Amino acid sequence: MTAAVTVALIAGIVILVVGAALWYLLITTEGVYLGRRVVVWLYDLYARRYDRIKNFDADWEALMLARPILRTLGAVERPLILDVATGTARLPLTLLAEDDFRGYVIGLDFSRQMLGVAAEKLAQTERAERVTLVYQPAEALPFPDGTFDAVACLEALEFTPNPDAVIAELVRVLRPGGLLLLTNRKGTGARLMPGKTQPGKALVEKLRAKFGLVDVSLDIWQVDYEQVWAFRPGKLAPALDGEDDFALERILRCVECGVVDMIPVAAGFVCGQCEARTPVGADGVVEAANVSRNMATAHDAR
Repeated sequence: MTAAVTVALIAGIVILVVGAALWYLLITTEGVYLGRRVVVWLYDLYARRYDRIKNFDADWEALMLARPILRTLGAVERPLILDVATGTARLPLTLLAEDDFRGYVIGLDFSRQMLGVAAEKLAQTERAERVTLVYQPAEALPFPDGTFDAVACLEALEFTPNPDAVIAELVRVLRPGGLLLLTNRKGTGARLMPGKTQPGKALVEKLRAKFGLVDVSLDIWQVDYEQVWAFRPGKLAPALDGEDDFALERILRCVECGVVDMIPVAAGFVCGQCEARTPVGADGVVEAANVSRNMATAHDAR
């Protein structure tokens, strides 16, 4: 074997190894081992192809998501639901498609491009006024304690930097008796993500022991995921009355000072306490992650 052939062979092996490593880090595990910025960048990059990649089936989504959630919340006529890592509005759209859904959904994500696609899809949908999209990381939900009748986080926990911190936030904003719906990665996909996934039974026990949830159960869902249903202790009952139940200024908490005192202004909200401004994009997305800490600018916006 000549030196040139040896060099070419080694170069080929190196290219294959590097290519396999990049595929694993960027595609198989969606950048999770490279940090949040890479994960968000990848979702931004694929936002307009995401629905084609996932190929959601509307009938399956209704059967396995929307209707079970609404049956579970049957005692609440107009439920307030939070969908964390909403992506292109998968859960909000399947809920809106149900004729008996009379509630309101907030879809939160930290990929601004995904939310942009979600906003475009919602703009073409009837009853889109029942959905608000929020740009913010899941570890710092901009809502007060005990706000939502149900909180969902689908196919996302394993891609967050600290899943337990996310779960803590999901539980915090859940009302007593409220439903928490998670998904847990399983099978080959889980085995390829060591340190980022856990067996379903371990997650069930953690939700009970660490987060104090009750009636925790696993349910069959997909090849790569199982559903995890859990409830915050207490009795679920309607919390608000009146037509303005879902006015965002009654739900949104200032990410700067943590107070619910948001005043609607042109293209956003201003906190009545610290005057930090939360902008709203031209597409209607509430950009909590882009809160302005320039108090003079916020004051002038009034």
